[in-house]
Amino acid sequence: MMNYTTSNLLTFFLLLLPTFSFGQKKQAPNVILILTDDQGIGDLGCHGNPWLKTPNIDKFYEQSVRLTDFHVSPLCTPTRAAIMTGQYPIRNGAWATYKGRDALSKGQLTMADVFKSAGYSTALFGKWHLGDNYPVRPSDSGFDHVVQHLAGGIGELSDYWGNSYFDDVYYVNNQPKQFQGYCTDVWFSEAMKFINQQEKEQPFFIYLPLNAPHDPLIVDEKYAAPYKKFEGSEIIDANLYGMIANIDENFGKFRKFLKKKGLDKNTILIYMSDNGTRFGYSRDGKLGYNYHLKGMKGDKFEGGHRVPFFIQWMDGGIEGGKDIRSLSAHVDLIPTLAKLCGIPLPKNQAFDGIDLSGVLTKNEKPKDRSVFVHHRQDWRPPLQEKGTCVLKNEWRLINGYQLYNMKTDPLQTTNVAEENKELVEALLEENKSFYQQTKTYPTFYELPSTVIGATPQKEVKLTIQHAIGEDNGIWKCEQVADGMKNKNNTHTLEVQTDGEYLISCRRWPKECAGPMHGIPSKNPKDLFDYKSIQPEKVRIKIGNQMIEKDVNPEADEVVFKVTLEKGKTLLVNDFVEGDEVYGVYYTYITFISEI
Repeated sequence: MMNYTTSNLLTFFLLLLPTFSFGQKKQAPNVILILTDDQGIGDLGCHGNPWLKTPNIDKFYEQSVRLTDFHVSPLCTPTRAAIMTGQYPIRNGAWATYKGRDALSKGQLTMADVFKSAGYSTALFGKWHLGDNYPVRPSDSGFDHVVQHLAGGIGELSDYWGNSYFDDVYYVNNQPKQFQGYCTDVWFSEAMKFINQQEKEQPFFIYLPLNAPHDPLIVDEKYAAPYKKFEGSEIIDANLYGMIANIDENFGKFRKFLKKKGLDKNTILIYMSDNGTRFGYSRDGKLGYNYHLKGMKGDKFEGGHRVPFFIQWMDGGIEGGKDIRSLSAHVDLIPTLAKLCGIPLPKNQAFDGIDLSGVLTKNEKPKDRSVFVHHRQDWRPPLQEKGTCVLKNEWRLINGYQLYNMKTDPLQTTNVAEENKELVEALLEENKSFYQQTKTYPTFYELPSTVIGATPQKEVKLTIQHAIGEDNGIWKCEQVADGMKNKNNTHTLEVQTDGEYLISCRRWPKECAGPMHGIPSKNPKDLFDYKSIQPEKVRIKIGNQMIEKDVNPEADEVVFKVTLEKGKTLLVNDFVEGDEVYGVYYTYITFISEI
């Protein structure tokens, strides 16, 4: 029989504490998802970029687990929608960046909803790009606290007029507020403030989707200066690298903050991007670096949708500088994070992704699967084969007839479809089955609707950026300032309350008002050259009503009072100038009384 001394017993008891912890449940891990915008797989020092310095991200790369075959969609909204819903864009309906397909649909479950249902405090800082109005704002989609810009980028025409990356007005829980400083600095700073305000017992989920390094390429000169000497000869734009250098600096400060707060070990921290590079590489290959891959933002080739993905969770054993070359995708995040955090997935939403927790923590062999890339810059659904990519193991089938082997041909120079007809047929059949299944979902045909007459949002703002039509997209403030005419003019609405509504059609946004035939009295930060237009009438069609009014050149708006019944409808609104008809830039809808 062993004779334990008091010291032996105390040591033995202390060793058992982490296991028994007096019967208390282990604290659930915090989750922080950092998503950069248009940062390609080659826009990192740790991925071999010969000019760019990213020491803090490189350090995280060395200490994290890297999914080296991780794929997203080739554009902003589709990727963000897939991350938030766990569904491919063709299933959730948000497959474009404008024309009515840049928003989620009412009632869709989000990643924030999943965490909130499990008792997490949830927050978003930065770029949402999944709808600017109720019922799909971040605050309607599971987030407790939100600091964001609107639309797809700071300074877009749907964002607050005059925003320019520095000293901007952002929306705090849907209310505009003036901020000081550079956008990326603000997002990280607000995230740290949020963490400081959290109760220690409550885990938090932070979604930190940056708008950088998306264009316009704007950053403090000190960040771009080290790269000016390479501009035009080695790289496209020094400001792009400066924006990434600023992200790197903020990321380093953020990790030090987490460590100081004692949150570094029990926090799942993810760093990833939303699509391929735009200005980090030239299409002729003469400038920039693209990780030796073909394709950029918007492309179905590898460089358009393969992105960096680094994840660390020290307490969960996800660390140590390890590569996992398992085919994985944005749709995998919800099932994987839910499993890691011990959260049961809801039964009322289908998920396209798979759980990778065992791959990350136990070196399990990944499930054999295919990944689908469908998107389309239009209100119409993506096509079954054209404009698609099907991924399986090392194979990539593009447009239904171009087959590439990424192991032997990473630059995708040789189409080997003819030599692999059986594989092509198998991938086409798998894609067909998936496509036919997505067509059974209402979101495939039904456009997401902005709800009017609802208590959570008294006044709804619609812009030509999100209007449906056959014209090209229009999304920049400078395009509005210049009076660019665009024929997109249709908005999908859901009337929640029978009653009377005011519809205000405007040349300029309310925060920078100006006469219909003139220009605003203020020009924030002197950003634009204003030009006037001379619409003679404004015409609207809504429900079974078509109304036309003359324009008062000195007035800020043309206002219509309409009676609407509950249900879905379309609003078509136009400026009429002689024989020319073009879409209204800004429209505000306000519920005034029930009937």
